[in-house]
Amino acid sequence: MPMDMELEALLRPPASQMPTYPPKWITLATGAKMVVRQLERGDVPTLLNAVRPTMKVARDYYDIVGARLYAELLGWYRYRVKDHYCLAGQVNGALVGIVNGRMYTPEIGMSYHTLAIDRGLRVGAHLFAAKMEYHLEYLGQEEVWITAESPIGFRRWMIEYGLELKEGMQHELGGASFYSLTKAIWHEAKPRLCVGSRPVPRELLAKAELEIRVADEGHILDKILGVKGGD
Repeated sequence: MPMDMELEALLRPPASQMPTYPPKWITLATGAKMVVRQLERGDVPTLLNAVRPTMKVARDYYDIVGARLYAELLGWYRYRVKDHYCLAGQVNGALVGIVNGRMYTPEIGMSYHTLAIDRGLRVGAHLFAAKMEYHLEYLGQEEVWITAESPIGFRRWMIEYGLELKEGMQHELGGASFYSLTKAIWHEAKPRLCVGSRPVPRELLAKAELEIRVADEGHILDKILGVKGGD
């Protein structure tokens, strides 16, 4: 084996067996049907095209969320982050939001970022709930560690869910004090905040799986800048 391949094998973290998130669909306020499904490593180049424009938007801290999400997705693509996952929301194949995180330990989930491209429809809130569902119900973890980088994020996660403050500890993303979503909090919040139906109708899922359509940069920026104070 060439030396660079031997070194690459050392640089790649070992992968754990993680169950796949079962896709679901959600009717948005417009009546559009959003498919929420898990994406694969090979989808990353397409996702990067969607995230790249957000790094130009300072409003609501899209720039730092976009920059960090870009790096996390690239790290996953290049095998530099352990046990990472990504869920996406699509409407008629078009990408409307992305969430990601990783399995920190078998018992603890690490929530990374939530990025809504289509704002004002609670896309981000729905996708955040989906990733909490993934951690606690499909990965079978005991809690998820969560931090916020914007006032909107703090209201959506810490306040809406009533999360538990973790004293004297640090989230992987650094920053302010972080919070935990425990199974008890999840079971209390789930009926209010986690929606969707399974299975996804065959034609609806097929359209989502056929192609992840990403709008051009101008359209993405219009979507983000056209709504104030909401995801």
